[in-house]
Amino acid sequence: MVSQAVEAYILVQTEVGRAGAVADEIVALGGVRTAEVLTGPYDIIVRVCADSMDLLASNVIAPIQRVAGITRTLTCPIVTPPAATPQER
Repeated sequence: MVSQAVEAYILVQTEVGRAGAVADEIVALGGVRTAEVLTGPYDIIVRVCADSMDLLASNVIAPIQRVAGITRTLTCPIVTPPAATPQER
């Protein structure tokens, strides 16, 4: 069985005025594809990737949560159905 990478979005709330600095620190971490500053209830959206859910939690999410200035995170794994075969289209 071939394992498939796990991807997720992490919504991040930060202390007031810290979003830019926090995003810069997050984007330098392993497993992080992008970190973009937002407006609204969350300050940053981060796209992350790892080889498994366990590695995502320990090697990507945990280091993000340790970044100074973060007050809350919400992790949303990406669920993508397998591509349809030509017969199913």
